[in-house]
Amino acid sequence: MSDIVLSASVRQNLLSLQSTAELLGTVQNRLATGRKVNSALDNPKSFFTASGLSNRASDLSNLLDDMGQSIQVLKAADQGITSISKLVDSAKGKATQALSTTASDTATRAKYAAEYGEILKQLEAVAKDSGYNGKNLLAGTGNDLSVIFNEDSTNKLKITAVDYTDATAIGLDSTIYSGSGTTFGANTAETTDAGSADGDYLEFAVTTSSGSTTYKVDLTDADTIKDVVDKVNSATNGDIQASYDEASGQISYASANNFTVAHNDSSDSAVGGSNLVATPSAASVSFATDAQINAVLKALSAAQNELRAQSSTFGTNLSTVQIRQDWTKNIINTLSTGADKLTLADTNEEGANLLALQTQQSLSSKALSLSAQAGQQVLQLLG
Repeated sequence: MSDIVLSASVRQNLLSLQSTAELLGTVQNRLATGRKVNSALDNPKSFFTASGLSNRASDLSNLLDDMGQSIQVLKAADQGITSISKLVDSAKGKATQALSTTASDTATRAKYAAEYGEILKQLEAVAKDSGYNGKNLLAGTGNDLSVIFNEDSTNKLKITAVDYTDATAIGLDSTIYSGSGTTFGANTAETTDAGSADGDYLEFAVTTSSGSTTYKVDLTDADTIKDVVDKVNSATNGDIQASYDEASGQISYASANNFTVAHNDSSDSAVGGSNLVATPSAASVSFATDAQINAVLKALSAAQNELRAQSSTFGTNLSTVQIRQDWTKNIINTLSTGADKLTLADTNEEGANLLALQTQQSLSSKALSLSAQAGQQVLQLLG
């Protein structure tokens, strides 16, 4: 439209009106978005600085979610240890009850021992069930937890898992053997070679250079471990030497010759070797002597101390993660606030600017109109 001739006053008022319209657009955009810097064109330095702060806040926010999940894993483990500690106290109560009876009361002591074994089985079950979202700090290998605290992963806390899914890990055994006072029950090992029901028997087939000899050892449901050992040694004339290890609760058979041993249960296959081991079943355990019960109580006390120490370790880890979680929340707030200070618009100020520009726009329109009227006077002369 360069062919159109405008007077100087009209052109000046037009430019002023256009400038006002442009400023109105800027102010209206700030009020609509709430930001005075919406792109690098508005203010490159503020825009890129704010973007850096916002990006770090976003990265830390993602880590904050992971910290929250790690806290839940630690809480699940702590709750598991608390329950296990209560079960250890219950087991200690059973052992104490057994100790209050006389050694001759084998039936009562066997009952307490069986109950003790069941409590420790529950201890192992609690440990197995103390996981959270696929991670269990009480289940050992493969369950270590790593908590990352900063955006480049250079600051982290490694929490090592313990394995309480087996009571032996804290020095306890869910099966307590009592030596000669224990009935030798049905064996669950592969070398099933003893039983307690009437009519059960062990059969040893011994092979020497001069030939083979078969020995049959009859058993009854009243046989104790000592009875089984004595019967084997007597019936085999020493060709098979049976012995009992009270510490492990095992009967071992040995021979200078090759031998196999079979049980009368048809489901049990004959096994071969020079030193077969049979272990009494948990159902037949008992606390035979005061010394054995006191040993159990000592082991329970040691287990309780270990549980408390581990609980303290997990507690320290939990406290550390919670402190870092709070710090992360605060630093995210600081970063976000800093970014906002660089980019957010002052709505009160922008509202005042809008009002002033609208007034200016009205005045500019009026001035433009007055400037145009000067040119219209020529038409009056021509008329």
